[in-house]
Amino acid sequence: MARVARYSPKARGLRQQVAREQKRRTYIFFVFIAAALAYLSYNLVFGDMGLVKYLELNRNKARLEAEISSVGKENKALGEQVNALKKDPYFIEKYAREEYGMAKRDEFIFQYKNKDK
Repeated sequence: MARVARYSPKARGLRQQVAREQKRRTYIFFVFIAAALAYLSYNLVFGDMGLVKYLELNRNKARLEAEISSVGKENKALGEQVNALKKDPYFIEKYAREEYGMAKRDEFIFQYKNKDK
């Protein structure tokens, strides 16, 4: 006759308790892993060095580069104007007439007022 292994009710209860404890530990492990992944994902997107901050810094960089380019062009134009004021007598005369309303001797300047103002 073959022997059938029978466990006592106490051993069966102990096995069930061990199985429940294993399930509980597995559940806690996966909850911990899910919480860690959620935390890392949140920081990856919204953290101090996250995706949102990266995109904001890129927009700021593009804006500053455009501003630098604009200021560089203005600086170059002003440098050319300074050189012209230092060396070109015709430019000096033109500038004095346009900006300061100066005239040569025996010249008259007529200024008209706009009626709309």
